[in-house]
Amino acid sequence: MNAKDYRAMDEQARRKEMTDMLREQFNLRMQKATGQLSNTANLTKVRRNIARLRTVMNEKASG
Repeated sequence: MNAKDYRAMDEQARRKEMTDMLREQFNLRMQKATGQLSNTANLTKVRRNIARLRTVMNEKASG
C-alpha cells in the first residue's frame, strides 16, 4: 500500500492494519531466524509499510 491508501482509511482500520503488519513482521523475522524464509525482500517491504503507516498516523495525530 502507499501513503494515499493509508490516509483514506479511518483510525480503526489504520490500527488494525498496524497490528497485522507488526504480526507479519514478527513471523517473517522468526522464519528468517530458523532459515525458512525464502524471499528476504518481504521483510524490507513490511518494514517500510510499517514506517509509512506510522508517518500517516503521526500526521493525523498532530494535524
